[in-house]
Amino acid sequence: MAKKKEIKKPDNKKIRIALDVMGGDYAPQEIIKGGLLASQDSELEVLLVGPEKTVKEGLERCGYSGSGVSIVNASEVIGMGDAPVLAIKTKRDSSIVVGIELLKRGEASGFVSAGNTGAVVTAATLTLGKKKGVSRPALGAIFGFPTGPILCLDIGANAECKPEMLVQFAHMGSIYMEKVFGIPQPRIGLLSNGEEETKGCKTVQKAHKMLKKAKVNFIGNVEGRDLPRGVADVLVTDGFTGNILLKTGEGIGEMLVHALRDTMKGNPRLNEAVDILTPVVASVIGMLDYTEYGGALLLGVEGNVIVGHGRSNALAIKNAITTAKREVVQGVAEAMKG
Repeated sequence: MAKKKEIKKPDNKKIRIALDVMGGDYAPQEIIKGGLLASQDSELEVLLVGPEKTVKEGLERCGYSGSGVSIVNASEVIGMGDAPVLAIKTKRDSSIVVGIELLKRGEASGFVSAGNTGAVVTAATLTLGKKKGVSRPALGAIFGFPTGPILCLDIGANAECKPEMLVQFAHMGSIYMEKVFGIPQPRIGLLSNGEEETKGCKTVQKAHKMLKKAKVNFIGNVEGRDLPRGVADVLVTDGFTGNILLKTGEGIGEMLVHALRDTMKGNPRLNEAVDILTPVVASVIGMLDYTEYGGALLLGVEGNVIVGHGRSNALAIKNAITTAKREVVQGVAEAMKG
């Protein structure tokens, strides 16, 4: 068994966030860069979790000589294709497991990883434990529409959900939006294929009846087209549907940017406008990108855990760490319950 990693608890008031350096398509260098960006916050200390030699080499390439980060050695890596349960059992010295254990022991206040989502969710659930009254933790993503932020959950942790799980998601989402965004009595919408109470599958229909009696501000069923209009602050759905919604938004955004560029380049009169308009359109489409708010939030476990997109760049990692800090400051994990 790997030797337990221990670090001294901070003597100052800095908030410690553990960062999985080996998680993501652009690990380790881009992840390290993101950690360094976040460490410029004087209230933060970032713990870079990964093979010590690899992390040190990455810091040297960045020309780092400051004091806002620390290294916690973890000799193993859980790959994107690894089976989550098997990986966390056999790779006890992986950056994901070591980082979650730091959180468990109180040596870090939050954990961020852009690695294997299933492994992060499984490790957090088994190591940290679930909040009382929560059947299954949920992954939530914030979308920044012009009308205001919307939290969508679940977006992938639970492909199949029971009605009572959707009700728990509603409670957790309500707490998050109230604590982090200061929205009093957040409006809860249930994703369905129609506004009528009779629409949706049996699970959605039963959840609708239960949500009407729950102690949340339930506004009823909402359709996908309603989201940009800001009809709700929290959108509740199962992880299968939520993940498709998330990935569809990503695909549409990328398609529109490429289509705009290709169309304008085909018109000689618009060639000069390509470089001007493309970033403007990309900025608007960026509202569909949940990494602008730091990645996905794992709600329902005994700790603050953020799961970044596999393609997270340095800025996305920095945003994820900032989101983890915000959760710590607002006491989200302490307030969360099913």
